[in-house]
Amino acid sequence: MNPPPFSRRHFLKAATLAAASLPFVNVTFAAEPKKKIGFALCGLGSLSTYQLAPALQHTQFARLAGIITGTPTKAKRWQTKYNLPDRSIYSYDTMAQLADNPDIDVVYVVTPNGLHADHTIAAAKAGKHVLCEKPMEISAAKCQQMIDACKTAGKQLAIGYRLHFEPNHLECVRLAREKVFGNLKSIEAGFGFPIGDPKQWRLNRALSGGGPMMDVGIYALQAMRYLSGEEPVSVTANATTTDKEKFRGIEESLAWSMKFPSGVSASGMTTYAFGGINRFNVTAEHGSFGLEPAYNYGGIRGTRSDGKIIELPNIDQFAAEMDDFAQCILENRPTRVPGEEGLRDMKIITAIYESARTGKPVELS
Repeated sequence: MNPPPFSRRHFLKAATLAAASLPFVNVTFAAEPKKKIGFALCGLGSLSTYQLAPALQHTQFARLAGIITGTPTKAKRWQTKYNLPDRSIYSYDTMAQLADNPDIDVVYVVTPNGLHADHTIAAAKAGKHVLCEKPMEISAAKCQQMIDACKTAGKQLAIGYRLHFEPNHLECVRLAREKVFGNLKSIEAGFGFPIGDPKQWRLNRALSGGGPMMDVGIYALQAMRYLSGEEPVSVTANATTTDKEKFRGIEESLAWSMKFPSGVSASGMTTYAFGGINRFNVTAEHGSFGLEPAYNYGGIRGTRSDGKIIELPNIDQFAAEMDDFAQCILENRPTRVPGEEGLRDMKIITAIYESARTGKPVELS
């Protein structure tokens, strides 16, 4: 069967339903602004290089206005490629000087997890809004510090939950909210891949905060939350590590389950040991639906138990999230993916790790 027709009206309906009860995307269609919001990328790793900088060449409300890096050779290469002026090139040690650059409105923090608070707080003190990659930080206390710093500065803090802007995910939220297959009963979600280089920062607990749960597992956790439309009341988890040399101090794989107030149960899986897990599936009273692959930058698609296919057009998810945040700033309205959303995830992840450590369920307030 052919995919259902995708239209502006359909996308708006899905987005409106999601926004009614979730910190999801607020979709607007506006004229080209007189001023584009200037973004400085803080951290020039692969995500900035291959996703964010290219996306900023196609955004309607945002533009690349500066870079922040600890590698002078990268700075020179980026400056030449994107024709950036000398005044818009910064190191991590010179972020305070951002205060003197009116061309930069937002700092997009793309450094390792354990450095997010330092760079977010520095950007806020320099008077800049912040968009920070997920996970927000490696502890709830650090997340709260980031929220407090941005509030003190009178600036917005958003978290890079790109799938809040992805049409297929929005369609699944619509199916859940409209109870197309009745009340939800269970959600199964997972994301994993075999990690390579044993020296990369993701395997350093001080920088990553943990293993795959802090990297790709958070996508499955997010899916459980926005599909159910609820916050979990308890979690149970089990972590396993077979290669203790490679995975020192972090989990290699982690399985967890959560209960929600309505009675919906959820089970999740994340791993650095193997691939082939990139999905979610929702079971309801009268049918089911889900996506596989669910979390890629493109090619997301899924199925419904009534035989229909879920395969809406691809978008540039990073361009969408940056354009939305730029519009929030231009229109002086709050983001739908605020720091508080990242803090909620971190509190749940902390409980998941606690349950895995003790072997006991952990209740959540």
